[in-house]
Amino acid sequence: MTKPEIRPEAPVALAGESAASFRIATAVSEASSVADAIGNLAARLGATNCKPDFVTLHYGTMRAAEEVWKEAVAHLGCGALHGGSSCHGVMSDEGPAIATGTAIGAFAIWDPQGAYGTALEPIGDDPRAAAQRVTREALRRAGRPGEAPDLVWLTSAPGHEEALLEGIKDVIGRPALIVGGSSADNDVTGNWSQFAIDGIAQDAVVISVMFPSVPVACSFENGYAPTDKHGTVTRAHGRCLIEIDRRPAADVYLEWAGLPVRPRTESLPILSDASMCPLGRKSYEFDGAAFHLLVHPVVAHVDGRLELFAHIPEGEEIWLMSGSEDSLAKRAGRITAACRDQLPEDEVTGGLIVYCGGCMLSVCTRMDDVVHGICKALDDAPFLGVFSFGEQGETFRGDSEHGNLMVVAIVFGSNATQPRSITDGAPR
Repeated sequence: MTKPEIRPEAPVALAGESAASFRIATAVSEASSVADAIGNLAARLGATNCKPDFVTLHYGTMRAAEEVWKEAVAHLGCGALHGGSSCHGVMSDEGPAIATGTAIGAFAIWDPQGAYGTALEPIGDDPRAAAQRVTREALRRAGRPGEAPDLVWLTSAPGHEEALLEGIKDVIGRPALIVGGSSADNDVTGNWSQFAIDGIAQDAVVISVMFPSVPVACSFENGYAPTDKHGTVTRAHGRCLIEIDRRPAADVYLEWAGLPVRPRTESLPILSDASMCPLGRKSYEFDGAAFHLLVHPVVAHVDGRLELFAHIPEGEEIWLMSGSEDSLAKRAGRITAACRDQLPEDEVTGGLIVYCGGCMLSVCTRMDDVVHGICKALDDAPFLGVFSFGEQGETFRGDSEHGNLMVVAIVFGSNATQPRSITDGAPR
């Protein structure tokens, strides 16, 4: 992990604004050089002479990640600086920016009455312990040790999301509003990255604890429907599904999905084929409707194992899910609208969207429709959207979980609220 020299800066008041004001700004740049792109972002955000209290910055992997980090520290280097790579680029209220793979997008908050802290930690051999350490450090930097944040914004390398969530909850309690998306590249070759002001890495977790002075709402859903094909997980280990109904899981899945039966001599990559027909675990039922947490199959192995992007415990019932280009294009707007409706009396100041990179690749020609739906739901407030390889959000069960092919919407309101301490009971 590369580390910089850290030089704290004195806070600068926002010109022409009340000291108590809350503001969000977003910007995207595809300028030819990283230095020009980040400089352009800082100018458009209004961050040149007035550093934000929090910045999350996401970028396509056609950019040199270390250059992005260095320029971000130089131009946007507030203490709560959060960064991660995004599949092919980003989207914002200005539209999708995925054509060149060079887009860099920033979401910034100015909030003199709030508190924000960001820290980075290599995941190492014990992801849960790493998440505990980085959460405590982020709380310390926010000046709120021992308190439960209103929101945790999470970016990590793919692979250990369930353990990382447990580590965060060990520190801030349960239930906890933890939202985010795993950093991504363009082709699942491991060219993803994460950064904070601490440094930049390829196998780390970045956590931002957020105590905003305005209300926050979150929705975590998907654009798929269950089919009539379902079974019980009879053998599983971590992210390998071994048996469904005591048959080789790969065989069962390929039959359900109508995909070619795996070769007997080599493993079969199915990430792309499975994007429209993932597996679903029933997470809960609400008013007679079932909500499924999705799991994306990656490889059908020769020995019958099905490699996944998330855990499925033994004993759970799973369904084959079905999606369409139309459902994926429209669902983000509906999820964002449901999120916005949680703040009925508030003016929306901005939003963060996590949209699965696999879904984006499946509907890349419809991304203008995706952006239009989100803008309509947010009343044209600024937003930044990232394309991830794994999503984290809060389900109706009141806890945050990890899933695949999901959409997360976070909406910030405008009315002042009071932060709550972990000693008050519920974290939020």
